[in-house]
Amino acid sequence: MSLSMHSASVPYFVRALNNLSTILKKGSAHAQENEIDPSIFVTERLFPDMLPLSSQVQIACDVSKGAAARFSGVEAPSFEDNESSFEELQERISKTIAFLNSVPAEKIDGTEEKAIKFQAGSIEIDFVGATYLSMWALPNIYFHVTTAYNILRHNGVILGKLDFLGAP
Repeated sequence: MSLSMHSASVPYFVRALNNLSTILKKGSAHAQENEIDPSIFVTERLFPDMLPLSSQVQIACDVSKGAAARFSGVEAPSFEDNESSFEELQERISKTIAFLNSVPAEKIDGTEEKAIKFQAGSIEIDFVGATYLSMWALPNIYFHVTTAYNILRHNGVILGKLDFLGAP
């Protein structure tokens, strides 16, 4: 059985985002149970030169919707990057998952050799579809979900490996 581009991308993005949603729910509950201002977690960083939790969620969503859009040729929704609460971050995740689920598989399948070019900061990225997926999109979403997990775990939120991986 061969793996199609859609089945190698969208389900993984959706799963990672659903797991991120669970991680954020635990962070929000921990803040409430311990009478911690939730905005402290949302703006928390692992190190001063790293991006805060809110940015980790925003980028995980952007990587996912950007990949689906680049593969399919469908325009990705634009979000303002102004989320400042757990609720707003959850809404962004939900909107991203809804977009991912709206992209027809047939628009993504067969894009293994499609030219994928875009700017990432000051660098121009130039891939073909399969390489873009395996060497850029998937590693990026996992990096940002992992960093969000680590920010909350570092701040005392009880999280385990299954929170990151999701239930089997």
